[in-house]
Amino acid sequence: MRPPPPPASGCASGSPARGRVARRLRGAGRSGGGGAGRAGESVGLNLSWKLCITIMRLVILDNYDLASEWAAKYICNRIIQFKPGKDRYFTLGLPTGSTPLGCYKKLIEYHKNGFLSFKYVKTFNMDEYVGLPRQHPESYHSYMWNNFFKHIDIDPNNAHILDGNAADLQAECDAFEDKIKEAGGIDLFVGGIGPDGHIAFNEPGSSLVSRTRLKTLAMDTILANAKYFDGDLSKVPTMALTVGVGTVMDAREVMILITGAHKAFALYKAIEEGVNHMWTVSAFQQHPQTIFVCDEDATLELRVKTVKYFKGLMHVHNKLVDPLYSMKEGTEGDWSKILLE
Repeated sequence: MRPPPPPASGCASGSPARGRVARRLRGAGRSGGGGAGRAGESVGLNLSWKLCITIMRLVILDNYDLASEWAAKYICNRIIQFKPGKDRYFTLGLPTGSTPLGCYKKLIEYHKNGFLSFKYVKTFNMDEYVGLPRQHPESYHSYMWNNFFKHIDIDPNNAHILDGNAADLQAECDAFEDKIKEAGGIDLFVGGIGPDGHIAFNEPGSSLVSRTRLKTLAMDTILANAKYFDGDLSKVPTMALTVGVGTVMDAREVMILITGAHKAFALYKAIEEGVNHMWTVSAFQQHPQTIFVCDEDATLELRVKTVKYFKGLMHVHNKLVDPLYSMKEGTEGDWSKILLE
């Protein structure tokens, strides 16, 4: 019999946490390049919106497409509300795999419709295979350019992906951490997980304070990735460079996408059980601003009571994405009309 889930808190206006959070936001600053003025932004840009995401959230949508759309709207609104510019870049952490593809397609749609620009966005990808040529169709460089970057207006110099063919892999990892610091840290890190609950390539047993490093892939991960290599295990890379759990935990916000019945047990471990390094996604229970976005199939291992509780908060969650803001002047969500509270 499973232990009862820990109590979850809502975002009621009378919550005593609001005062603590407001004080933290007023004092929030940022070090590193591109960080000027962000302390003021923390207070000015829709404080009530920020207060609604200062605890762990589970957003449950009916299916994969709706979950992908919700996640894309959230990213879009975060970038636009940040009001990026040439001296204020929004910094976004990005995943690969099959789960985020729907989200990327919606973001591309928003860009092509003129709602969203990535001109002043810097990205940092979670991982890359070791020894796979950059031009290989299954490298994460190829994945990102083919599925996302070539369809938007991001400056290629601002899209950072680890080099799995670097002469000194540890130096490459250290340099990646330095680039994140120079960018002022990650504003929003988007991630996905494997069926065993690993985030990026932080396989079961990984340190929950780990940094970007070289990792040997677990057999479950190799088997899961074989479908991308014609089912031939001999072609699947066995090592990768990956950001650490601690690297992702340092982000100001984390959004984790979990879809499909095959990841239901991992979501249960992430939400209803305690923090455990054998399920590295569980570490994000302790992050002050984590949002898990999932579909119905991914909730199959959760208690009915847990699902009912979080579904009861959807009217709060949906305020984060409705209205969908736009950089196009004259539209309903025109960013120029967003007022400071």
